[in-house]
Amino acid sequence: MNRVNIAIIGGGLVGASLALTLQADAKARGWKIMLIEPFAPGDSWQPSYDARSSALSFGTRQIYERLGIWQQISRRAEPIRQIQVSDRGRFGATRLTALEEGVPALGYVAENAWLGQCLWHALDHEVVSWRCPAQVIRMQPLEDGYRLSLNDDTTLDCDLAVLADGGRSDLREQLGIHVSHRPYHQSALIANITPSASHCGQAFERFTDDGPMALLPLPENRCALIWTRTGMDAKRLVDVDERSFLAELQGVFGYRLGALQQVGVRHLYPLALIEAREQVRPHLVVLGNAAHSLHPIAGQGFNLSLRDVQSLAEALLKGPQTPGDFTTLQAYRERQRLDQKLTVGFSDQVTRLFGSSQPLLAAGRNLGLLGLDLLPPAKRWFARQAMGLGARPDL
Repeated sequence: MNRVNIAIIGGGLVGASLALTLQADAKARGWKIMLIEPFAPGDSWQPSYDARSSALSFGTRQIYERLGIWQQISRRAEPIRQIQVSDRGRFGATRLTALEEGVPALGYVAENAWLGQCLWHALDHEVVSWRCPAQVIRMQPLEDGYRLSLNDDTTLDCDLAVLADGGRSDLREQLGIHVSHRPYHQSALIANITPSASHCGQAFERFTDDGPMALLPLPENRCALIWTRTGMDAKRLVDVDERSFLAELQGVFGYRLGALQQVGVRHLYPLALIEAREQVRPHLVVLGNAAHSLHPIAGQGFNLSLRDVQSLAEALLKGPQTPGDFTTLQAYRERQRLDQKLTVGFSDQVTRLFGSSQPLLAAGRNLGLLGLDLLPPAKRWFARQAMGLGARPDL
């Protein structure tokens, strides 16, 4: 096969979700989809204490329900029944509950490996083919699509190329797609934690003068920790022994979940807000972290990307028989512009406001958290943003 209708470069959660979203109608249209991925997915899912995880909004659940795989995902997706937002050393705090919002859960937390397994097993291989492990090393624009050169010295032509190869996309740079890059001057420390008390489906967003942290519920009474710290302090926390790390984390987080008993492997990621200045060209779409990479503390990144996926699929299926038409891709971009602007802005402003140690901003956010509990419309707006429903009334 040396030509396909749609080549998705990156077979991770975003790329696989796009293939799944398109496959039923693609089969009816006779489209062929190719997923190109450098890391081969495993044949079977194996649980791991240290597995990386993603926060899935209630809106994401609705999308996966429509795709028919939520029941499978939910087997290992821990519901978030309550979110507690607090500011260390100050009185301001608010609680969002699923009961108040009239939903079964505000969101869910699932391990990425499990999500991937559910997505890959749902793909129809008569429509969606894999080149894996394989990597696209060069993209050449053609009059009617793109020619992809792979690292095994083969080429593949496509009507539409979807660039979903992550936030450090070499191909994006190769194509001359510039990005805006706003560093947070922080790194995210990611690890799994076991508390002594049951988390009972509670998620915690805790803001401190040294940076925000989140603790999200996972199966087996684990919690996914996202702890943002600056410079060498973040590196120090990766290197200290487990006992010292847990003691320092306990001092910042408190005893809401009892004593913190175990921490897994600690990973460190420098943080920045990155946005591609072009997301569509004729026969080309930039998707996922390659399009926008957000601070993880608000848990919005993957959920926004999945809404992009849904909107792109809808646009393509309303467009011409041959995908890649620039007018169709521009219509997708315009439809998602507001959602992206609001979600990126919400994530960025929450991060900057709650990551600041300036006294006036600290006092303002403290009053803001108190105000959320006193003003139901404001609290409702905040909850809808957190659930991924803010800019999409159709979800």
